[in-house]
Order: sequence, then C-alpha cells, then structure tokens
Amino acid sequence: MDERPKIVCLCGSTRFAKEFMAEQFRLTVEGWIVLSVGCFPRKPDGSWDTMQITDEQKVKLDALHLRKIDLADRVHVINVGGYVGVSTKNEVTYAWKEGKPITFLEPLDMDQQEHTEVMLAICGEDWQP
Repeated sequence: MDERPKIVCLCGSTRFAKEFMAEQFRLTVEGWIVLSVGCFPRKPDGSWDTMQITDEQKVKLDALHLRKIDLADRVHVINVGGYVGVSTKNEVTYAWKEGKPITFLEPLDMDQQEHTEVMLAICGEDWQP
C-alpha cells in the first residue's frame, strides 16, 4: 500500500479566495491533501460579503481551523502582498508552537535578521530562530 499523502493546511485572509483556490489546485495536483477555509466571507477589499457570519460563528471557525492545523504536516500561508492579518497570525503562532513547518505563498525576501523580526512580529516573543 502507498504511503499516506502529506497534508497541508492553508492559512490566510479569506479576502484572497482566488489565491486560496489556485494554491489548493496546485498542491492537490502535486499530491497533497489540502485542508483550507470552509467559506470566504470577505471581499477582496476586506469588507464582508453577502455570506455573513456572526461573531460567534467566527470564533467557532477560527477554533475549527486550529484543528485542521493539528491534522496537517505543514502550514502554507497565503500572504498576498505580505498581508498577514490577526487570525492568520494566531494560526501561524499556533502552528509554530505545535512544531509544524510553515511556508509562505510569497517568499519572505529578507535576510535572517529581517526574517527573525517578521516571525517575532507574527508569533510574539516566544519565537526562537
């Protein structure tokens, strides 16, 4: 029997629905099992779309996404234009604390010092290079 395919969890702002779908397709074709957000309630400008969710639902969806990270072998961040919002920062921090490898759609074009500063900004003072 073949080995289980690796699992990747996509994280990022739901305003980047197009990029999420493109990465989901690319990674699936590469043979990954892709876990992603279950809905895209934000428009590209960041405003809420007609698919409204309540604050209570948002809290539950955020918790659900952390469980997806638990299942994943890797986390892939959809960081279009370098944007990483509050929920994504929380997810990246969680993934890092759980020892998950983290990759980014757009490369972090920086030296080690800048990378450390970015990860500190995302994950907080607990992050160690």
